[in-house]
Amino acid sequence: MNTNPVTINARKYDKSIHRSWKADLIETKDTLLTFVGKFDKEVVHPDLGTILAGTISYEYYWLDRWYNIFRFHHPNGDFRNFYCNINMPPTFENGVLDYVDLEIDLLVESDASIKILDEDEFELGVAAYGYSTDTIRNAKISLKSVIEMIENRVFPFDIFD
Repeated sequence: MNTNPVTINARKYDKSIHRSWKADLIETKDTLLTFVGKFDKEVVHPDLGTILAGTISYEYYWLDRWYNIFRFHHPNGDFRNFYCNINMPPTFENGVLDYVDLEIDLLVESDASIKILDEDEFELGVAAYGYSTDTIRNAKISLKSVIEMIENRVFPFDIFD
């Protein structure tokens, strides 16, 4: 498999970097960029619990969509969960993928159950950063779209029965 290492930056609405990590670009298909990364250390996440070192992350970014999707696998390769971010469409230039995280997230467990996370943080972002009406509308539309993708088992959620 040919891989190209890139830097991925999750930014706040004011463009400041919130998180940054490295991943390998493994596929480009139309507007979809697929990356794979591996956690090099254990991480304790408030919604995901303990993510072990060696956990594998397949990351799906569409350059024309207001969300991205992470598919996590345990270090032994078994499926762990999906984690979906509602965000502004990313940009990809010179080996760097940047996106503005709009705070709303979805956690999809191995049984396909869905939990919407951080709606309160989205509202705080609206107040703190003054999200535009268009941004708010697109975030809400995208949240519904991702839920429909999960329920209808549309890629990458087609791994469920």
